[in-house]
Amino acid sequence: MRILGVDPGLQRTGYGCVDCGRTGSVRVVEAGILRLQARATVAARLVALERDLTELIAELRPHRVAVEQVFVHAKHVRTAVIMAHARGVILLAAARADIPISEIAPTAVKSSLTGNGHATKRQMQLAIAARCGLAKPPSPADVADALAVALADANRQH
Repeated sequence: MRILGVDPGLQRTGYGCVDCGRTGSVRVVEAGILRLQARATVAARLVALERDLTELIAELRPHRVAVEQVFVHAKHVRTAVIMAHARGVILLAAARADIPISEIAPTAVKSSLTGNGHATKRQMQLAIAARCGLAKPPSPADVADALAVALADANRQH
């Protein structure tokens, strides 16, 4: 099964695509960042995100798309609203491609990979590297987060 994990953002959207074997083996197919122009309007960035993600889905042909649920912290409401815009475009692109979507809570993603729902970014990066047999932890954080979401969804499927 091929799973595309996406870490939404309106400047950088991370993505990580993994192939999962029946025995629980995992192979990173591709991971990276979709960069959006920070000075463009929100609407223009959403259009660019939809275009880039649609192309990525067509190229990678995932069986599932996984994305983190929005976490709203009272101190970061603006960030949650911005993330929600990007998430909406991600959900739209996957739905238009008729691909099943998983939405996973951030604590569930962390717990799935480390056993700790409040793991640090570094702990997550190390867990991802170990699970995928990578020589070094994935970087930047957007890529690591996207791979983490894909792996958490893979864990749910097995």
